[in-house]
Amino acid sequence: MTAARSSPDGPTTLLVIAKEPVPGRVKTRLTPPFDPAQAALLAEAALSDTLRTVLTLPALRRAIVLDGQPGPWLPPGIDVVRQSAGGLDERLAEAIGACEGPVLLIGMDTPQVSHALLAAALGPSAWQGCDAWFGPADDGGFWALGLAAPDPGLLRGVPMSVPETGALQRGRLVDAGLTVRDLPPLRDVDTAADAAYVAAAAPHGLFAATYARLTRTAADRADR
Repeated sequence: MTAARSSPDGPTTLLVIAKEPVPGRVKTRLTPPFDPAQAALLAEAALSDTLRTVLTLPALRRAIVLDGQPGPWLPPGIDVVRQSAGGLDERLAEAIGACEGPVLLIGMDTPQVSHALLAAALGPSAWQGCDAWFGPADDGGFWALGLAAPDPGLLRGVPMSVPETGALQRGRLVDAGLTVRDLPPLRDVDTAADAAYVAAAAPHGLFAATYARLTRTAADRADR
């Protein structure tokens, strides 16, 4: 395991893999019951909550690995890195492989992520006796992946968006001889049921407020 660089803000580069919240291109599994514009609003709210949390976390650098263009949802203090071409495994591999020193990558689909959930993986002792951090998702994927020594080969070729993605990715880390520590499991926002669950789990965020507004509007229309 390579030695981590130190900084007043921590040794780790923190990345968020994200897609520009454009109607028809994001959160398509939310339609129905939401229309494409509403699904994009929920995606933007999830991304905004995630980035707001990222700004509170100790990190050597904070960046969004973006498919698309930045918008008003992007706060100051977060760099923009363009996503590469290829499948999701290739895009994740390229993002991690471009970093020097420890890196932690999270998605935009878990707006309930918090400082407390990520504290262990970003603290000054995060990489002592640890080569990798892994955050499993309830749907069988993963919401976080950290590596003390970024190696894109640890992601390339892992089947993505299948029920066993998380198990396969974690197995790849273990098979490489890495010491892996696990973060708590989280539920991604993919379906309307997921959105309801996550809004209830993080009731004070923009995502929850947006979900409540959109569902209230739908209920009002149904009553007319």
